[in-house]
Amino acid sequence: MPVETQLRSVAGLLSQVAVEQEAEVLAVPVGSGPVAPAAEIAGALPFTLDELLALHEAKGEPGEIVATQVRLGEQIRELLLYGVGDASPSAMRRAGAALARRGKGRTTMVAGVPAGDLAAFAEGALLASYEFKIGAPAKKRALGTLVIMTEAGPEAAAAALERGTIVAQATALARDLANTPSVDKCPAWLAERALKLAADHDLTARVRDEGELLAEGFGGLIAVGSGSSRPPRLIELSYDPGNATKHVVLVGKGITFDTGGLSLKPNEGMKAMKTDMAGGGVVMAVMSALRSAGVGVRVTGLIAAAENMPSGSAMRPSDVIEHYGGKTSEVLNTDAEGRLVLADALAYADAVLEPDVVVDIATLTGAAKVALGLKHGALFATDDALAEALTDAGRESGELLWRMPLVDDYRPAIESDVADVANIGRLGFGAGSITAALFLREFVGDRPWAHLDVAGPARSTSDEADISKGATGFGTRLLLEWLAAL
Repeated sequence: MPVETQLRSVAGLLSQVAVEQEAEVLAVPVGSGPVAPAAEIAGALPFTLDELLALHEAKGEPGEIVATQVRLGEQIRELLLYGVGDASPSAMRRAGAALARRGKGRTTMVAGVPAGDLAAFAEGALLASYEFKIGAPAKKRALGTLVIMTEAGPEAAAAALERGTIVAQATALARDLANTPSVDKCPAWLAERALKLAADHDLTARVRDEGELLAEGFGGLIAVGSGSSRPPRLIELSYDPGNATKHVVLVGKGITFDTGGLSLKPNEGMKAMKTDMAGGGVVMAVMSALRSAGVGVRVTGLIAAAENMPSGSAMRPSDVIEHYGGKTSEVLNTDAEGRLVLADALAYADAVLEPDVVVDIATLTGAAKVALGLKHGALFATDDALAEALTDAGRESGELLWRMPLVDDYRPAIESDVADVANIGRLGFGAGSITAALFLREFVGDRPWAHLDVAGPARSTSDEADISKGATGFGTRLLLEWLAAL
């Protein structure tokens, strides 16, 4: 669902602009310390800003808000002193989010924004305004318009707001795709959305249906989708800026619903499984933003989409799958299905697309969530420079990664007596996220490759800063940051 809040920048005095824009709310930034800003609006108060901050023991921390009232013209308006900390990108993102949440139900807010990362501020404000609801709208609608006053010149301000808006809209798209109920969302639905994105954003697209997948040897997708009446798809989106010297392939897990198959999940374990295609949604969202973001490398996005259901035609534990390119895997647990569809896409990327680098993203293992919790994605990589670049992009974008080891000593855990590899680790090894990554590594060839296991941060159980309850779109911002830097 589109973010409704609008952003624009103006110049002038805060009190004057608030009256001109008929704003119900004004906001003044406060840095770490705190030190009361030299804001002209203070002249309309019967006390100093320092006194107000002292009364509330405010510290200027990012997202902190102190409120009072002020009369401007004939109207009483709300005045917010909001913390921006050190004005770093993460602080500005949190500050923008706090203002947007405070402004829900209001038509217009005018905010002074300090020198800092204005794009991050915009990103935080827009994403905090995101909501996904089917039926009657929320009682408090998102803030209508956030009017920004900044020291940056009009061209710089407009460019920063545009950057923040592009990233926020892409992240909101990833959230929408993952939040959509699976009664509507199936592999064919996902493919239809991808074709629409391609038409709207100057991409080329190809969708392989079940017949083509079977004929071309995509055995993992066929096996995982075999239990569903809604067959699998392999979605391929391509972006070419012209004169590119590098080619990147992004691969996303697109399990549109995961029951676990015959290795059935309990009911509680299924409730969030409409978001098991979050990685695929991120790849689609990133692809949609590449041209508007001015990314200069060639990018191909692969979304391996299937629905994992139990039925008389479903794959069974002990089945052996022949993946694209001929490598085989033994199915020991049908609930370890994501790696089976990713294996096909990774093998295809290596054999046919010949990229310079491959990155996959998936809600792959509960083990990654146990290891790193809900704030960090697990990063596995065969190339140190790639790992460092992705980690840096995560830090800049606010989507944090933690590098995990690809331990060769654990490779025996996925040995199979009847196939090239087994789809889960044997008892006694543990390290579920590592053995899953080792399984994927079997299919990437010798190319630089990174695997992002985002099972923890891809979903949230509550609203916090720029994160809304439900799907988070985690990975969209960091991948756009990384691709823009190449």
